[in-house]
Parts: sequence; C-alpha cells; structure tokens
Amino acid sequence: MITSLFTLFRSFFKIGLFTFGGGYAMIPLIEAEIIDRRKWLARDEFLELLTLAQSAPGPIALNTAVFIGYKVRGIRGAVASALGAVMPSFLIILVIAIFFAEVRHNVVVDAAFKGMRPAVVALIVVPTLSLARGMHPALIGVVILSALAVWWFGFSPIYLLIAGAAAGILWTTRIRKEVRR
Repeated sequence: MITSLFTLFRSFFKIGLFTFGGGYAMIPLIEAEIIDRRKWLARDEFLELLTLAQSAPGPIALNTAVFIGYKVRGIRGAVASALGAVMPSFLIILVIAIFFAEVRHNVVVDAAFKGMRPAVVALIVVPTLSLARGMHPALIGVVILSALAVWWFGFSPIYLLIAGAAAGILWTTRIRKEVRR
C-alpha cells in the first residue's frame, strides 16, 4: 500500500507538535511512529538513516524526516515530511514572537519552562540508550570516550565524526576483503 503524502506530513507534524527539547528529543517519537506504528522502516534501516541524518549538516530531526520521507515516497515524500516536522515549531515560534513581550516576565511561563527541563533531558537520554542497544561493548567504550573527548577536553565533534566514518569505511573494506578470500 502506498503511503499518502498527507500521512507523511501528518505523522511528522504530530511528532513536531508534541516534542520539546530539540531534535534528539524527537528521536523516540520518530522511532515509535515510523517503526512500531507505521512499519515504514525496519529498525536496522532506521538506525542507518539516523546515523546518516546525524552526519549530514542541519538539525537531526529535520534530516531524519527528510530521509524517511524520501525512502517512503521519494522527493515529494521528503518535502511532505520536512514540512510536517518544521511547521509546528514555525507556528509556535511565530505565536511566541507575536506575544513574547507580554509573557516574557510571566512567572507561570518561567515555571513551566523550568518544569520541562528534566523531561527534556530524559527525552535526550532515552534515544541514546536505545541506539546503544545491541552495540558491541567495545563500541560502547568508543561512545563513552568520544563523549568525554567532546565534553571534558573540548574536542570538536566534527573530527570525531570524520574519524568514525573513516574507521567504519576501513573496517568494512577489511571485512569485505576477508570475505572475498
């Protein structure tokens, strides 16, 4: 059955509408919608697209929406998914911009944002743990060392991504050569 462009738009609109905390907070919702509910992708395929989305320039949630939309319905699917993912944020920011001066110092608004912080942290931690599921222990060590290198020593994530991509290419090339023998 062919997925309609409106269904793609609606799925990502819903995800964008109910997610606070940025792209990483959207990943568990995208995963639940795309893999579990809609069955548009297999889990392995989703993880590959997520890796690609992380490596590409731009926000991970938008990149993920574009890649999934493209996989499901081509260029039009990519556009529908991208519009669905960004439209809620755009509309919310537009409304906030219009009324910001009036609510800027509102105690209730400030308290609401402070109350959302722990939930946002949890929404970022959950996909990280989900991505680590099934990973070889040595790779989990690389993840921890990479995080420490960025956080503690101030390494640029760009260099770590380049090094990781190079290592993955070399590793895959080596395995393919061994298989051919």
